[in-house]
Amino acid sequence: MIALERRPEPSRAWQYATPLLAVALTMVAGGLMFAALGKDPFAAIRTIFWDPLFHPQFAAFSRPQLLVKAGPLILIAIGLSLGFRAGVWNIGAEGQYIVGALCGAAAGLALYPSDSVLIFPMMVLAGALGGWAWAMIPAILKTRFNTNEILVSLLLVYVAENLMASLAVGALRNPEGGGFPGSRNLAQWDAASNPELIAGTGMHWGVAAAFIAVILAYVLLARHLTGFHIRLTGEAPRAARFAGVSPARLVIFCLGVSGALAGLAGLFEVTGPAGQISIDFNTGYGFTAIIVAFLGRLHPVGILLAGLLMALTYIGGELASFMLGIPAAAIQAFQGMLLFFLLAVDVLTNYRIRLGRREVAG
Repeated sequence: MIALERRPEPSRAWQYATPLLAVALTMVAGGLMFAALGKDPFAAIRTIFWDPLFHPQFAAFSRPQLLVKAGPLILIAIGLSLGFRAGVWNIGAEGQYIVGALCGAAAGLALYPSDSVLIFPMMVLAGALGGWAWAMIPAILKTRFNTNEILVSLLLVYVAENLMASLAVGALRNPEGGGFPGSRNLAQWDAASNPELIAGTGMHWGVAAAFIAVILAYVLLARHLTGFHIRLTGEAPRAARFAGVSPARLVIFCLGVSGALAGLAGLFEVTGPAGQISIDFNTGYGFTAIIVAFLGRLHPVGILLAGLLMALTYIGGELASFMLGIPAAAIQAFQGMLLFFLLAVDVLTNYRIRLGRREVAG
């Protein structure tokens, strides 16, 4: 008989071991999935995790892309982790990412073709405010009417997607684009572009912002009273109330920060790698960042490492699709396995497995 016995307190060893075990199990299960598709599982795993970094033919291109892909994931996941620690579940970062990109792009395009040095900072501010404002909808509904922030934030993603599609063929459409949907290419407009800061590294302002967010989040959680309130609310809600923590203020703070960071990620993406608002601008970063946050144990440094790992699966997955013919849906399923196995083995943090004989009544 197999039984789960609750531990007196969570195991710190398992807290650090479960992400590594989840990655190992994902490789095993992913290899079986690739084998079922008729692909060499060892070649697939090597192509995803090894070739982008060390293959002489692909590494020169893939290594810079690692930071490009990891930047928005880390930036969004840092914001989400603050709320998740406090029990505030923002599942709609994808919508905040989209609205941040829309607001930032609209602010810049309103001044086209000016070459003022103030345009890009203004776009950054507009992107952050756009994501913040979109996150304030579930925040206010939660604090005023006690609605479920999970449902509200998630449903607002679909509103944001339709808003983006409408603007891409309407108010933000390039008047010189021959009727095709999509805005002007911001990456080709010097005043609004987000180029590499160090050539050949993939480091742009969005990546720099992600690293800054990691540092600030670490300081907030470790040294600031607000960080203590966040941790206390997540670990002991009753104790937090006795300590005078305001749940409403915490909800607004956590959702506001996560929305602003998601909006920044969208702005840096639309002015850099994506280049323009289009009907398929969003690539699921907001949802993937949830995996990154939990894979990183909601810790800023862990999120940094998890973001780089998830970015590697993006780049390696594209390479595996191209080189081995693995369907894109299989790559997405492989990425989803990370969260599945992490949640599964995370049980071992709070429970230990006991083996014994089933007692039979005499």
